[in-house]
Amino acid sequence: MRADVFERTRADGHFTASCWLVSADGQRVLLTHHRKLGRWLQLGGHADGDSDLARVALREAKEESGLAELQVEPQIFDIDAHLIPARGSDPAHVHWDVRYLVRCLGSEEFVVSPESLALAWIAVATLIDDPAADPSLRRMAGKWQSRQESAQKFVGAQTPVGLQG
Repeated sequence: MRADVFERTRADGHFTASCWLVSADGQRVLLTHHRKLGRWLQLGGHADGDSDLARVALREAKEESGLAELQVEPQIFDIDAHLIPARGSDPAHVHWDVRYLVRCLGSEEFVVSPESLALAWIAVATLIDDPAADPSLRRMAGKWQSRQESAQKFVGAQTPVGLQG
């Protein structure tokens, strides 16, 4: 793989990293109203030469939210390729976005960065069926909900029958 795929200077497209940043209870996700794109999306950004995309996703989550106590899972949660429209002197290009699960372990009081018009904690359940939501957000919401349901089934199956409430 050519190293320039991690640089935004590669004109046809390049890697980005973003995160599905979930609240401590796993019921909400932090989204940004993206300043340049004017849409609600997950937090993330350019790799800028860093091939450790999990580290990039965590860095972007912290920079764009002001949240300090975050933990990234090292395995890939989702992958998306999407066209970024031409803007100014930048031609249209593809972002190969690798997405990671990031958990908020502390305060959920965020700070809106200059890259965002707003940030909001959104209930995952509302995203799944929201026709106005970005299709990749709905896909990640469905993945997260399935994962949560599987974890609950596993926990229930591990509890001795006499202790189930």
